[in-house]
Amino acid sequence: MKNNYLIPANTKKSQLILGFFTVTDLVIFIVGCVWSFIMLLIIKNNSLPVLILIMLPALIATFLVTPVLHYHNVLQLITNIFNFYTNNRKYYWKGWCVRERFGSNDK
Repeated sequence: MKNNYLIPANTKKSQLILGFFTVTDLVIFIVGCVWSFIMLLIIKNNSLPVLILIMLPALIATFLVTPVLHYHNVLQLITNIFNFYTNNRKYYWKGWCVRERFGSNDK
């Protein structure tokens, strides 16, 4: 094997709770589910639209902590997309040949 390096895909999996969740993920999930459960106890309405609205916090929390390919979860994906569009995307060359590129012959 010439210059072939094998990096295990699950190198950080042992640092996660149950191999999937961080503490922040569990807090988001538990708060969403508890909020929906409390609303189910408080609101006594049997219509489907109201039930969907009551379960919305739990559904959103579950969606955010769902694992996604190449990312930790949907929340991490949304964070990366937000950071990409809000941060500076001008990359300045600072390599070893920066002087040659800009025409400076100083040595």
